[in-house]
Amino acid sequence: MSRTLYDKLVDAHKVCDLPDGDMLIYVDFHIMNEYTSPQAFSGLDTKGFNVWRPEAHLAVVDHVNATRGSAPHDAASKLLIDNLQANCTKHGIAFYGLGDPRQGIEHVVVPEQGLVAPGMLIACGDSHTTTYGAYGALGFGIGTSEVEHVLATQTLRYKRMQTMRVTIDGDTALGVTAKDIIMKVVQTVGAGGANGFAVEFAGAAIRGLDMAGRMTVCNMAVELGARAALIAADEKTKTALQGHSHSGQFAFNGESWISDQDAIFNQEVSISGADIEPLITWGTSPDQSIPITANVPCAVDYISSEAKAALARSLRYMGLSEGQSARSIQIDTAFIGSCTNSRIEDLREAANILDGRQVAAGVEAIVVPGSAMTRIKAEAEGLRAIFEAAGFEWRPEAGCSMCLAMNDDIAMDGERVASSTNRNFEGRQGRGARTHLMSPAMVAAAAIAGHLADVRDFK
Repeated sequence: MSRTLYDKLVDAHKVCDLPDGDMLIYVDFHIMNEYTSPQAFSGLDTKGFNVWRPEAHLAVVDHVNATRGSAPHDAASKLLIDNLQANCTKHGIAFYGLGDPRQGIEHVVVPEQGLVAPGMLIACGDSHTTTYGAYGALGFGIGTSEVEHVLATQTLRYKRMQTMRVTIDGDTALGVTAKDIIMKVVQTVGAGGANGFAVEFAGAAIRGLDMAGRMTVCNMAVELGARAALIAADEKTKTALQGHSHSGQFAFNGESWISDQDAIFNQEVSISGADIEPLITWGTSPDQSIPITANVPCAVDYISSEAKAALARSLRYMGLSEGQSARSIQIDTAFIGSCTNSRIEDLREAANILDGRQVAAGVEAIVVPGSAMTRIKAEAEGLRAIFEAAGFEWRPEAGCSMCLAMNDDIAMDGERVASSTNRNFEGRQGRGARTHLMSPAMVAAAAIAGHLADVRDFK
């Protein structure tokens, strides 16, 4: 019987069926951070349980830590970091803490360390665990009680999802990146349009992406509501695994981690690569995006009263006017970082725009490499010098930083940020902060112009 890649992955990890229709699945690898794990360890202690397979877990510090390097942590953040380290020491779990040369954002560190490969099932207390689908692996976020369960048993209760294939065929234009591709998908399918689905990305435009681009696409698939995102493993995947001893035990172990040619999906979506332009979000949901050449929507563009009301609320929060040109939107801050876009490829992309140019007066520009290894590599390539010469602040410590208001990088009320992150919800980067999502190259272009700008004007 023909199967999708998603069904192959689920079948390979099913332990048994449960009486209520769910199943028990085995977790190959589990990742924790300092923010979502304390209650799970507390639950283990209360019940007197130990971690069953310590070697199948990894803990990193990334959400609450300061990225300035010398900046002290507040008491609450320090407690979370120290607590995670103590729990890992107690249970024999690998811990990448501050100062460790492997430290960084979890979804940057794991591929970098060769800990993901086709055929794996990876869980983490973070919704953007869908990132690992770029390798033909099944990754998804879990809650605190599930973190406790996987620590104790290496298994999880799981409900099989429906499948959706999003095919993006044709060539994309100059200036269009993986970030623009996934933003176009979110715009087309809608936030929540893939609730209850595992989404597989296919087509020439997807196959043409490098591994960093594929990770960007799978990372932001969760903004569709998808619980899982997948891209078939191919020669690029194999190449990415070379030199990583950890990956060999999973990769291509007798199974072809692609969907069978005649596999049937519950839903199909097709997008032409030629129809994708460099995009920016104008509102407070990732699906509220427009090409940089367009104008902010007007009420007449919508039919339902609910849609008109949503438009009005978003415009009110964002401080924008109906019909306003995207390129007229002035910015206060430019931020490059996050688990979506802080890899070496993202930094190169932005540096290519910044080289020989200057950040506009009055714009605060920040770049946070996604891991210590990424930072070291970028510095060796001369990227730090380019960023700093242009006027960007180069952060020495890896972390989630301004992606979310959970550390000392918080945007102020009314501050407008051109951001390479994944969410533009109200208050996401700080109370009253106004976030515009875009690719790293587009962030660099906005930093130079002082307003949202078309990266194609800088090529």
